Amino acid sequence: MKLLYFLLIIISNTFVFAQNTRYTISFENAVHHEATIAVLYTDLSDSTLVVQMSRTSPGRYAIHDFAKNVYAVKALNSKGEPLKIKRINPQAWEIQNHDGTVNLSYTLFADRADGTYSQIDETHAHLNIPATFMYAPVLSEKTIEITFAPRVDLNWKIATQLPLKSGTTYTAPNLQYFMDSPTELSNYSMRRFKVKEQDIEFVLHHKGTDEDLDTYFEKVKRIVLAEEAVYGELPIFDYGKYTFLACYIGHVSGDGMEHRNSTILTDKEGLAEGGMEGNIGTVSHEFFHAWNVERIRPVSLEPFDFEAANMSGALWFAEGFTSYYTNLILCRAGLITPEQYVSGLNGTFNYVWNSPARQFFNPIEMSYQAPFVDAASSIDPVNRDNTFISYYSYGSVLGLALDLALREKDLNLDDYMKRVWLRYGKTETPYTIKNLNDVLNDYAGKDFGVHFFNNYIYKSEMPNYAELFKTVGLQIEQDSKPMYTGASFNKNTVSKYPKIGSPAYLSGLEKGDEILSVNNIKLNDTHTIETIIDESKTAILQIEYLRHGETKATELNLVANPKYTISMLEEITKKAMQNQKEWLKQ
Repeated sequence: MKLLYFLLIIISNTFVFAQNTRYTISFENAVHHEATIAVLYTDLSDSTLVVQMSRTSPGRYAIHDFAKNVYAVKALNSKGEPLKIKRINPQAWEIQNHDGTVNLSYTLFADRADGTYSQIDETHAHLNIPATFMYAPVLSEKTIEITFAPRVDLNWKIATQLPLKSGTTYTAPNLQYFMDSPTELSNYSMRRFKVKEQDIEFVLHHKGTDEDLDTYFEKVKRIVLAEEAVYGELPIFDYGKYTFLACYIGHVSGDGMEHRNSTILTDKEGLAEGGMEGNIGTVSHEFFHAWNVERIRPVSLEPFDFEAANMSGALWFAEGFTSYYTNLILCRAGLITPEQYVSGLNGTFNYVWNSPARQFFNPIEMSYQAPFVDAASSIDPVNRDNTFISYYSYGSVLGLALDLALREKDLNLDDYMKRVWLRYGKTETPYTIKNLNDVLNDYAGKDFGVHFFNNYIYKSEMPNYAELFKTVGLQIEQDSKPMYTGASFNKNTVSKYPKIGSPAYLSGLEKGDEILSVNNIKLNDTHTIETIIDESKTAILQIEYLRHGETKATELNLVANPKYTISMLEEITKKAMQNQKEWLKQ
C-alpha cells in the first residue's frame, strides 16, 4: 500500500514537472471586449523561446490570422526583469535570453462570437482557444494548465470539454487538445442526461425561460439517440462527457463548430424567437461530427496545422455526408415530418445539379476549395457561382444517392457508415478516399463500389435520381415553361455573374448591367424585368441595358426552367412504402 502511494506521488510530481505551460485569463475590461492573458513557461532549455498565435482553427480550413487582435505583449524572466521581444513574423514573437522561465502577458480584443472567433463583453466570454491564446510550438506535446478568472459579479460559470483540475483550473494533455476545447463563461443554464454511463450536457446562454430550455433539450435528446442508432454506439468521450456549448443571444453570429468532445452552437435567435425550430438542425449536424470527422478522420487533416490552411479532398464525405444526415435525423427523431424532409431536399438538390461548376471540379476538387470559401475573406471578385459547389451540399446529395442505391440492394448507408466507423473511427485510424472506396467494395460489391466512386467522386456525373426516388415513393419533375434567364436581378440590375451557358450568359449580359427596357417597354421599380418575364407570351426578349454609362442592346432567349421539384407520390407500391418507412424510420 505504501509502495503504491509512493509510486502515485512520483507519477503526480512527474506530471507537474512536465507542465511547462500555465495560462491565466481574466476579464476586468470586458465592457471594452478585452481579456488580460498571462502565460508562465518554466524549465525551458533553449535561451530563446518562440511564441505565436494560430492562423487557423480546428473545424475550419481557411486562414484567419488571430494575431491581429493581440497587443501589449510583454515578457519577464524569473526575477521580474524585462526580456527582449522580437517580432519575427506577423504571427510570432521571439523572446530572447531568458533564464529558463518566461512570464508572458498580453491583451486580447475579441468581439465576434461564433465557431471561429472569440467574444468578450459583460454578457459572456465566448472563447475559441486558437483565437485567444498564444502558444509555444516547441512545447506542443507538453501538458497545459489553464486558470480562468470568471466575473463573479456577473454570475459567470465555466463550461468546457477540458478536464477540471480544481477550482477554476483546467488541464489539457497537449496543444492539439487544448486548441480543440472552446470554453464559455457566462450565467448559463445546463441540462444533462446519461447514455450508457456517459454524460451528455447541454449548456445554454440565452435570455429565455427554463421551460423553453426543457422543451429544446427534449429535442436534443432525441437527436442524440437517433444518431447513436446510425452507428450502433456513442463514441467513448475522453472524459466521460460530451458538451453542447450554445449561445442563442442577439449579438452573436450564427454558426456551429464541431470539436472532439463538444460543439459550439451560436445564433441570434432565442428559443422563443424562432430558434426552437431554426437552430435544431445545427445540433443534428454538429453532433454527427462526433463520429464523422472527429474520429472518422481523413488523413489529410492529421495532425491539424495551426500555421497553414488545412486542405482535404475528403470534405464531401466528412462534411457532405454529415449534411445528408442532418435533416434525415430530424425526420427520424420525429422533429420534422416526412413531407417536410422531402420538401427540404429541393433547395440543395437544385443548387448542386443546376450548377455549371461540375464541368470544372469533381467533389474531391470542390473539397480542395475550402481554404478559399470556409469563412475566408477576400476583396477581389470571384466567380464562385460558376465554379464552386459547396462540399456540404455536393456531399449531401451524393449521400442521398448512395443511400437509395444501396437500398435497392437491401443494404443502406447506415450500415456502410457503421463499417467505416468500426474500421477507421473507433480505432482512430485516419482514412484515405481509397479506404472509403474499399469499404464500399467490401460491403456492396466491387462493381457497385467502383461504379459509384469512378462516376460520382472521381468524376462529376449525376446519378439517376428519377429511378432512385421511385424506389422510396418519390418523384422528380422539371417545368417546361420558358421563363429562365440564368441571371439574378436586384430590381432591374443584374446582381450576380450569370450562370455559364444560361440565356443571360449567352446574350452577353453581365453583373452590374442595368436593364432599361424589354421589348421596348420601359422598366421602373414596380414594372421590373421579372414581372415582364412572368407575363411574357414570347421566349425571345429584346433587351436594352446600361453598362458603364453606355446604352447597349441584346436579345435574350428564354428557356425552360431547369429547376427540379422533388415530392412524395400520392400512390405508391407496397414495396416503395416499406422502403420509405425503413429509410425515414417512420
